Amino acid sequence: MKTLLFINGPMGVGKTAVCRALLARLEPGVWLDGDWCWMMRPFRVTEESRTMVLDNITALLSRFLRNPELTYIIFDWVMHQPEIAADILSRLELEGVEVQKFTLLCRPDTLRRRLEADAAAGLREPDAVERGLAYLPLYEKQDTAKIMTDNLTPEQVAEAVAAHIKGENL
Repeated sequence: MKTLLFINGPMGVGKTAVCRALLARLEPGVWLDGDWCWMMRPFRVTEESRTMVLDNITALLSRFLRNPELTYIIFDWVMHQPEIAADILSRLELEGVEVQKFTLLCRPDTLRRRLEADAAAGLREPDAVERGLAYLPLYEKQDTAKIMTDNLTPEQVAEAVAAHIKGENL
């Protein structure tokens, strides 16, 4: 059986670092970061670009799910509204696929510190701090397993996700 993991959370919470560590623990697997589908200049969120990005994500996930060599498909993205994940899942053939959804969270002060450090390093625009903080409460009511990342390394979070998927207790 294949396992499709959806990992969401606000920007700066550590999704990329966690997924990189998670891929090393879940083999044979593949990882798709939804942000890769938005890497364009100029960056404009329009209905046309949003449709293109969702189509590209769906196409890639579909191909990964059909690949008999893969057991774990990891997908991460901001997905601050549950409708985003629902839309993507509704486009996929999921027979024989177990879907597991996780939300990575942290305290607002931790998120602010992380986003400010990213902005200072030129990795994010300065407005990312306020946008990230505004999105944080939107995740709390989502139907996902929640993991607080404040005092954990990406490797520890990845280990917790992998243990959950494999039915192990840490």
